[in-house]
Amino acid sequence: MNAVVIDEQAEEAKMPQQERSPVTGSQPIVKYAGVTKSYGDLQVLKGIDLEMQPGEKVAVIGPSGSGKTTMGRMLMTLEEPTEGTIELDGELLWHMEEKGKLVRANEKHLHRMRCNVGMVFQHFNLFPHMNVLRNVTEAPRKVLGLSKEEAEERAVSMLGKVGLADKLKMHPSNLSGGQKQRVAIARALVMRPKVMVFDEVTSALDPELVGEVLEVIREIAEEGEMAMMLITHEMDFAKEIADRVIFGADGRIVEQGTPEEIFDHPKSERLQSFLQRFRSNGN
Repeated sequence: MNAVVIDEQAEEAKMPQQERSPVTGSQPIVKYAGVTKSYGDLQVLKGIDLEMQPGEKVAVIGPSGSGKTTMGRMLMTLEEPTEGTIELDGELLWHMEEKGKLVRANEKHLHRMRCNVGMVFQHFNLFPHMNVLRNVTEAPRKVLGLSKEEAEERAVSMLGKVGLADKLKMHPSNLSGGQKQRVAIARALVMRPKVMVFDEVTSALDPELVGEVLEVIREIAEEGEMAMMLITHEMDFAKEIADRVIFGADGRIVEQGTPEEIFDHPKSERLQSFLQRFRSNGN
């Protein structure tokens, strides 16, 4: 599955981008209400309630299998909630109203809504047969309907921002892991989403390449305009970047607060145990 879902028929996605506001405490940009997710008898999420404000940077931490990635994939419309609702900028994501009742959203609605969310995955998901420039311009042309010139202008600017202005004609096979992940970040950002989801974006990288990717994310975060969900095991980075940290375990949000509250003054035994194990492993 590619990080940006491309659809030739996504005419509804051709919408002008609006100015993004910083964190204001007004209408949330993202709202999960009673969200559950089950795969057969396995319940991965068990009633998630979460709000994110415009411009807010939220780090999601927790043990493997706690449902962190599923939360992000739901926002990108890659996983459908079993129960509950998700709102994006005040509009239902997975549902629509018909005759006063909520029904599953149709594909036209989903196409339009997913253009407001960018997601960067662990394993890059670049098109191997396309060079860097085309990897980044494909979605703006196919989904947003930009001309080749408009898409390339936007892509060149974004690739320069992530330090890859000299790699436009190269193919993914000739790039390092860190460079591939920076291309993936540029590909998501070029769509100018309202929310960015970073899903363990350094976990597939060699240790010496982690820093260059985190630096790009840090620069994006410092601009402050875009809401960001950072699903991460990089605890020091989460502490530095996040406005708020969510600790999830066993499909639930166990604890949330400022980075200082979560990392320096954890309240629940579950979080205390998680942090102790994490630190004892030398992280």
